Amino acid sequence: MSNPIHVFSEIGRLKKVCLHRPGKELENLMPDYLERLLFDDIPYLEDAQKEHDAFAETLRNAGVEVLYLEQLAAEAIDAGGVREEFVDEWLSEAGVASVASQKAIKEHLLSLPTFDLVLKTMEGFRKTEVQAEATTLAGMYETDYPFVVDPMPNLYFTRDPFATMANGVSLNHMYADTRNRETIYGKYIFTYHPVYGNGKVPFFYNRTEDTRIEGGDELVLSKEVLAVGISQRTDAASIEKLLVNIFKKNVGFKKVLAFEFANNRKFMHLDTVFTMVDYDKFTIHPEIEGDLHVYSVTYEDEKLKIVEEKGDLAELLAQNLGIEKVHLIRCGGGNIVAAAREQWNDGSNTLTIAPGVVVVYARNTVTNKILEEYGLRLIKIRGSELVRGRGGPRCMSMPFEREDI
Repeated sequence: MSNPIHVFSEIGRLKKVCLHRPGKELENLMPDYLERLLFDDIPYLEDAQKEHDAFAETLRNAGVEVLYLEQLAAEAIDAGGVREEFVDEWLSEAGVASVASQKAIKEHLLSLPTFDLVLKTMEGFRKTEVQAEATTLAGMYETDYPFVVDPMPNLYFTRDPFATMANGVSLNHMYADTRNRETIYGKYIFTYHPVYGNGKVPFFYNRTEDTRIEGGDELVLSKEVLAVGISQRTDAASIEKLLVNIFKKNVGFKKVLAFEFANNRKFMHLDTVFTMVDYDKFTIHPEIEGDLHVYSVTYEDEKLKIVEEKGDLAELLAQNLGIEKVHLIRCGGGNIVAAAREQWNDGSNTLTIAPGVVVVYARNTVTNKILEEYGLRLIKIRGSELVRGRGGPRCMSMPFEREDI
């Protein structure tokens, strides 16, 4: 395949995917600073890694080639000969006040093999690790905060820092500073990697933009239709920028359905409440349906044309996919208690690896039973520790290649 990125659907057979194995960044989560780092709980790293390894093995057993973000980033940095450039850029975004600490951290990172360097930038630096004499007022200013550089514990949700679509990538500007630093790895991969860099993959959005968008809000429904969520993590201005770039590059997408729903952490991304699982089937969290607004966006005469859709969502989806009927499968079967519990544990966040074949957390028993009643084949994985980060199988995976449908 001439294009290294090839993603024209949510359900075409998955051939290649990018994951990040949870690392020591999870061991730098502390109860007092969970909100700052966008976590609600502290996963046990050893079990989280076992669960993630089982997830990766599940994908391999289904014929999917598994790539790792940390390995791709290291390969890109080495291929570009940009170790020092990478460290300098990472440091410029790390918020280190003391010049002496910056120097000590840089020296330490550059002393490491590149793969270990990448892992350490993800892990962060505790104050106890950085022995540097403060020489500025900012450096001498003491607080109780235990980190010189924050960890990046959300990185195992590879869906968000960048999103693949068609033959290109949306390199995102993220909602919170704590996650925006994650996008640096995508920048280096798609700039310097021997397979994915050197201009081979066009950018539809860039991390230098000043408005937020995240990959969990970007869904590829078909070769002609995208869905994008207006959510806690993605605002409308970003969607407009993304769409103009996509339409101008003429990669095949003719329309975008913009989903506007409740702006809160419970429904942080579109894919936490809505995913495509088959040609004619979607999971949906019933709690969003009452307040959901959907807009059709097209590009005519070099301008975006936006129309609010007032009709039934299932009919709208069927019409845009060119099929007779769409089934909306409600998380928890519409039962308000089961739906709320299982949506919190990512019952609606499924990863489709082939039409009608989906990876789900085993724990969402009510929703899983309903999916099976609709004829779907479920591959169930354990997620007791992984789910503590508020993300499911789709959140933890970024497709690089899918078969066309």
